[in-house]
Amino acid sequence: MDFFFNNVSIEGKVQPLTETPLEDFEKVLNINVLGAFLGLKHVLPVLIKKGAGSVINTSSVAGLSGTPGVSPYVTSKHAVIGLSRTAALEAAESQVRINTVHPSPVNTRMMRSLESGFSPEDADGAKDNFEQSIPLKRYGESQDIANLVLFLASDESSFITGAQYRIDGGMGA
Repeated sequence: MDFFFNNVSIEGKVQPLTETPLEDFEKVLNINVLGAFLGLKHVLPVLIKKGAGSVINTSSVAGLSGTPGVSPYVTSKHAVIGLSRTAALEAAESQVRINTVHPSPVNTRMMRSLESGFSPEDADGAKDNFEQSIPLKRYGESQDIANLVLFLASDESSFITGAQYRIDGGMGA
């Protein structure tokens, strides 16, 4: 089983689009989009030559909708979807599969940063608000995401490519 987990992301600053400096926007796109592109660019020739493999790109639930205050992040995660869909079509003939995972808030450093950015005076309150927006009433854990990635990397998902998998505690229901 040859696979590549293309898990690249920074969140950027929480601020309105009209107050986002170009440099901040470019930084998020350069890491999140260019990083995903470079991962694909360099791993696909290897997998295509082998005639098999799986690539799992991380997007976000933010890549499936909009969220005020984090336009660079949302934009970058939408771009990862388009990049992944195109790559899936280009690599399919070689039996290389490419899919995206779309986590909701996950209990990581990134969420601590976003909580503080959305509510500098009450980050714990922001966390509570985020959790209440998730039908399962909790953040995901890194292991939850890893379990989905392992499935998509395995031969059990051999007929899945170009798909987007929400792992969001029910947010998309």
